[in-house]
Amino acid sequence: MDKKRPLILISNDDGYNYNGIQSLIKVARQLGDVFVVAPAIHQSGMSSAITFVNPVRTTLVKREPGFTVYLATGTPADCVKLALSQLMADRLPDIVLAGINHGYNNGLNTLYSGTMACAFEGILHGVPSVAFSYGDYNGDADTSVCEPMVKHITERVLQGGLPQDVCLNVNI
Repeated sequence: MDKKRPLILISNDDGYNYNGIQSLIKVARQLGDVFVVAPAIHQSGMSSAITFVNPVRTTLVKREPGFTVYLATGTPADCVKLALSQLMADRLPDIVLAGINHGYNNGLNTLYSGTMACAFEGILHGVPSVAFSYGDYNGDADTSVCEPMVKHITERVLQGGLPQDVCLNVNI
């Protein structure tokens, strides 16, 4: 990973094959080096659950200059925790991006959301974090409509940071 470009960690609760995370990756690759750790299976509603009985295993899916993808057998919080403590131990990311979730994360949903758990885990490690959700609950939703907003907010956070212990929950 190029130390001059921002390093962006991406995760979600839906898994790597969903449109939402693919939209995040597309935008993030324009802004910096991207490191993805996503659940190997769909993990919506897992909140900030962590795995502590069974080992969490990772599979390297892709590694090329400026872009790395792992799948992990754990929860969304496990994915970010594992990335920050083990897989990226030599350099913390400049930002954690989560989502794009299919469906809003508002009200009580924020407590149960695996997408929000990714952002919460990021701020627990002192990394500015943003969770994105889109108001279309269809698993095949066209999240590309969110990309301009994702880019704008990510650029702003990369430039100005966020207050300590504060993450953003962006519902589009």
